[in-house]
Amino acid sequence: MLASQMPILIMLLLLGAAAKLATVRSDAEPGALARLGPAVLMPGRLRVPALVCCAVVEVVLAGGLLLTTAQPFRWMTVIFFALSTYVLVELRRRRPDAGCGCFGEVSSAPVGLRSIGRTVVLTGMALMSVWAPVPGWTVFAEPTWLVAAGIVVLAVLSPELEEAINRVRYRAPCEQRPSSESASLAKLRASGPWREHAGQLLSAEPADSWRELCWRFFAFENHDKDHVVFAVYLSGMRPAVRVAVVSRESMPEYTTV
Repeated sequence: MLASQMPILIMLLLLGAAAKLATVRSDAEPGALARLGPAVLMPGRLRVPALVCCAVVEVVLAGGLLLTTAQPFRWMTVIFFALSTYVLVELRRRRPDAGCGCFGEVSSAPVGLRSIGRTVVLTGMALMSVWAPVPGWTVFAEPTWLVAAGIVVLAVLSPELEEAINRVRYRAPCEQRPSSESASLAKLRASGPWREHAGQLLSAEPADSWRELCWRFFAFENHDKDHVVFAVYLSGMRPAVRVAVVSRESMPEYTTV
């Protein structure tokens, strides 16, 4: 039982490494790395080395889990996923528009509670495997129902699946997909940030709306005459929603010439 989740850890580490290296190699879109994972928190010249370094660490950890029972590899895996959880929490706080980058460019959706929950679950799986008496390859040979259960849990916590489905449907990046303003507004009204601020708004209908890349913005006015601006991500069934309150005092003044 202690070793039951090792195949999942090994496969996710290898998939994550391969996706990161593929993203670095293609990097077809200028500035794409500036919106992915820990690279966002790095200076521009260090973003590619940071992703490559992360991929190498993932490969080394996967190899250690697969072939040995050495404790250093297992404890380093626990530390890796625990640090990943911290980084995602920090990323969500400092750059709410950035994706986690867990699986390269596919993980471009803004970091949400599902992505953070997934790294918490993976940390628990890694901690459980520390005391497993066998190397990972033996579990691949004799998988149990616990492996299937772990896959289901991680699938529910993985927004990348929705993004992959959308890419198959639309064959275009999020920025180029058609988007319905009314559908985005409906998703906004079903979100937590809307419920938190709805009672402060003068009207439930937006005063203005516009789109920028993969975000739809809705501007409202509250009872203090401040501007309340919601941003709705345009991909996923439960998209990320961000909100900012801009006071009139902070708005620039324009002089007619």
